[in-house]
Amino acid sequence: MRQTAGFPKSQIFGLFLSLVLTFGAGFIALKTSLSFGMIMAIIGTLALIQAGLQLFMFMHVSEGEDGKTNIINMLYSLFCAIVIVFGTIWVMTLGTHTH
Repeated sequence: MRQTAGFPKSQIFGLFLSLVLTFGAGFIALKTSLSFGMIMAIIGTLALIQAGLQLFMFMHVSEGEDGKTNIINMLYSLFCAIVIVFGTIWVMTLGTHTH
């Protein structure tokens, strides 16, 4: 494991950016007069950005010998989860129309 001395600039930047995204989502939810669907879409987008930010800044997903392998595995897991969720919704909603 690599140890470095000094000020953790990237972690401080990641923390600051996470706080900005969190407070931005709170501001959008509480202080705007957008429609409910638009607010949820914006908050969901900010949440995905923050999740990706935290994976790369704090969990160091792309570092190490198998950094690319970690990213590929996470993308494949995300693909499987999306297929399972949307496939289940598709079967449950359209399954009653065939009878």
